[in-house]
Amino acid sequence: MAVELIIAPEATQDLAEAYRWYEERRIGLGEDFLSCVDASIQGICRLPELHAIFHETYRRVLVRRFPFVVINEYAVETVTVYAVFHTAQDPDKWRTRL
Repeated sequence: MAVELIIAPEATQDLAEAYRWYEERRIGLGEDFLSCVDASIQGICRLPELHAIFHETYRRVLVRRFPFVVINEYAVETVTVYAVFHTAQDPDKWRTRL
């Protein structure tokens, strides 16, 4: 199933911050992080209704190897990624984006 992918600017900012943090820890780790997030997003696009709704109409997908979730919504052939969120952060932070 082909879906349109929209990544919110805030999610792009999340990715940039996490990438920088991981790269500062070990060169190449940021690239590994982005690769794992990309795999999660590609999985969402292939099967957008696979993961259960956890808040209103929003779904979350765990990122392999990293303590992050991709918070997204699927509606009318469009997947919108609202946040790439560290699981230890306060959930109110991502709720304000929705």
